Parts: sequence; C-alpha cells; structure tokens
Amino acid sequence: MKEMDAFLDKAHLARMATADPHTLQPHVVPVWYGWDGESLWISAFRSTRKVRELVKNPLISVVIDVDQGEGIRAVLLEGKAELFTEPRERMEELTAWIYERYLGPEGVKAADPQSWIKDPEALLIKLKPTRVKSWK
Repeated sequence: MKEMDAFLDKAHLARMATADPHTLQPHVVPVWYGWDGESLWISAFRSTRKVRELVKNPLISVVIDVDQGEGIRAVLLEGKAELFTEPRERMEELTAWIYERYLGPEGVKAADPQSWIKDPEALLIKLKPTRVKSWK
C-alpha cells in the first residue's frame, strides 16, 4: 500500500471512465486528481458530460498509468463516486490542492486556476474505491 500511495502522490494524468446510463456508451476523459490515502479527488464542473453521467450512474473507473522505463506502472480504482460541493470552503481548498499538484505553488495563484477554483460550477468527484488493482 505504501508503494501505491507514493505512486498516487505524484501528479500523473489519470483517465476517468463513466458510462451513459441509456446507451451504456463508455466515456473516458483525462483528469487531474489528488489522493488522500483513502479517496481519490477529481476536479470537475457541473456542466460536463462526466458529471451529468455520474448524477445518473455514479459508478466509475479511474486508471493512472505511466511507463517508468522498466515497464508500465498502473493503478486502477473502481467504485461509486460522490459529488462533493459543500462546505464550499473545503471544496475550494481541496480543488486548490489538486491544481497545485499540477501547476506548482506559484502556478495555482494565476488568474485561470483561481477563477476555476471559485467558479460556482466547480465541484469535486470523490471516489473511495471499492476495488483497487495495481501492477508494474
């Protein structure tokens, strides 16, 4: 578990999959995330397809994979997602944490990420996985 936590602590690009509840068509998108040791947090906006699909079908899969020169290292997380919007201050704090992982402590202070953090459409997707698989 320590090795997986160390891997997830890095700012890799994740791919999140949802499914249209009517057609069952999978939808996979790249996302930024943060791992707190128990749950994966993903920044999102209400109007996106992934969020609209999660409202109707909260089951998701997320894979984070990289080639570390000695083969692929990957973690797959699956489970039921929750949409996290309140308390707003905590949501903005967690969103800033995610953005800082990718943009750095100075980059997160720029106008764009600050406007994204404060956007009324912003929310977080929380996945406390029920299934975790990792491999090298």
